[in-house]
Amino acid sequence: MTRLALFTLLLLASFVLAVDAQAQSNRTAVTPAQSKRVVRSYSCPMHPDVKSTKPGKCPKCKMDLKLVKNETSAVSENKPPEPATTPETPASPRKMVIPDVSVLDQDGNERHFYTDLIKDKTVAINFIFTNCTTICPPLAATFARVQKDLGDRVGKDVHFISISVDPLTDTPERLKAWGAKFKAGAGWTFVTGEKQEIDKLLNALGAAVSKREDHTPMMIIGNDSKAVWTRTYGLAGTRQIVGLITDVMAGTLAETANEEAKP
Repeated sequence: MTRLALFTLLLLASFVLAVDAQAQSNRTAVTPAQSKRVVRSYSCPMHPDVKSTKPGKCPKCKMDLKLVKNETSAVSENKPPEPATTPETPASPRKMVIPDVSVLDQDGNERHFYTDLIKDKTVAINFIFTNCTTICPPLAATFARVQKDLGDRVGKDVHFISISVDPLTDTPERLKAWGAKFKAGAGWTFVTGEKQEIDKLLNALGAAVSKREDHTPMMIIGNDSKAVWTRTYGLAGTRQIVGLITDVMAGTLAETANEEAKP
């Protein structure tokens, strides 16, 4: 083989290798880059099936979604993450974990919240403070109407509980006087106590707020013995709330019972 032929073969081989390297580089360039990113997960405290990757409110009970955890996952930089879905099915009945904190009722009696007020009972709970001039009076008025409709079943088949979100101001005496304005009966307990204990309780019930004025107008209805719990709009119509309480007392929830009750 002549020197010219050998040189030509070497030149051709170099050209082929260069073309192959460029093709390999192009294939690498069009592959979506993979990177690690932190994905935040938010969930409703009462309806765990409601999930989102962004903060917001639960479409069922209007509670603020709580940060559950941060998850690290490999995602494509060229592809946006899949949107969060919100199931439309009602939450399954489940046991509420309620702390047995020491509280005071409107008569100044010390109570253990879970043992004395919740255990083995059906309850309806709302959240108020006595200096409130916006949603708290209507919330109490709603309880008063429901109390009237249920008659002597209140205090026997179902118990009402109003928890102060301002325990530093709301003494038992203030709560008793405030409740009297709405003709609160024997089956309606107003709760206050040491701020640390009340804060622990509000956190457990998903009702903690940094400012008392920001508290939610929701109502929690639960049957502890049958582990049936739900939330609804605290200013809903009396008929809707009575129907929901009746379902919870029976230990059942209708198809749409966990959906937000509209006023």
